[in-house]
Amino acid sequence: MYRLLVALALVVGIPVAATAQAPAKPSAKPASKSGAASISREKAAVMAPVHQFVDGFNKGDVTSALGACAEETYIIDEFPPYQWHGAGACAKWVGDYDADSKKNDVSDGVVTLSTPKHVDIAGDRAYVVVPANYVFKQKGQVMKEAGSILTITLQKGANGWRITAWTWAKS
Repeated sequence: MYRLLVALALVVGIPVAATAQAPAKPSAKPASKSGAASISREKAAVMAPVHQFVDGFNKGDVTSALGACAEETYIIDEFPPYQWHGAGACAKWVGDYDADSKKNDVSDGVVTLSTPKHVDIAGDRAYVVVPANYVFKQKGQVMKEAGSILTITLQKGANGWRITAWTWAKS
């Protein structure tokens, strides 16, 4: 069983810590490749609204970005008022991001995501931790926030996966 779990973890990209463990008993059934593919498809489905939000943000397409959010969302980010919650929180965040950007002469913001550290799914809920970089101009000078962490929760509903919360932690 241990070997099966390690093999499955390697297929879907989950880090596995080496542990001293007794050899596993041979399994009566071989591992199902379709089971691993199903998990990978579900992880891709979970990541789709994350990419939708980031892509919409990068293109200035507010409608697309907001379409990735659930109606009730909780957000913690690095600019005032630092937290948003409840109905329409994503739209409120966009408005405050725009106001803060104007106030601080920030433009051309682009977020890039690295390979997720975690994409954990339990039924209709998911938890994602993904390293991210944010590049922008401030007063015309290129600035970078490399090595930031974006942590997101999602819920699956009638319209698929939607972001229910996120935090941004700059490095």
